[in-house]
Amino acid sequence: MSKLTHLDDDGAAHMVDVSDKQVTRRSATAEGRILMTTEALAAITQGDLPKGDAIAAARIAGIMAAKKTGELIPLCHTLGLEAVSIEFHPEDEGIRVVATASLSGKTGVEMEALTAASVALLTLYDMGKALDKGMRIDGIRLIAKTGGKSGDWHARD
Repeated sequence: MSKLTHLDDDGAAHMVDVSDKQVTRRSATAEGRILMTTEALAAITQGDLPKGDAIAAARIAGIMAAKKTGELIPLCHTLGLEAVSIEFHPEDEGIRVVATASLSGKTGVEMEALTAASVALLTLYDMGKALDKGMRIDGIRLIAKTGGKSGDWHARD
């Protein structure tokens, strides 16, 4: 098994030193789903919720979350993101959220993409919980990353 980068030789957690790494163009894309009743799905996709436009709120929340990832995840670097996008794809039983973060930098943006997708999904839940408290968030995962020393990676399915 490869050495975990966030542990030193003594096993103590530390922030990885990226000062000697090369600046490269990097991006990461993450996705997740929120499953819900037909009634809740219709209300969210039609913008017909008492709290307002859930998709607009979730997009802004996801972008804001990506920008704050270094404050939320203890050993993450604070990054100067150059772009964050959040897409919403209605499906038969819910909504698939796809978040992409990118920059030119010394470390990857996987955590930013994952955080953006997660918070966008949580915002959809918050906005629609009056109609369906049983909504289920699942499948949050990294689906692709580009750049850096380890190169490109894509999920198999």
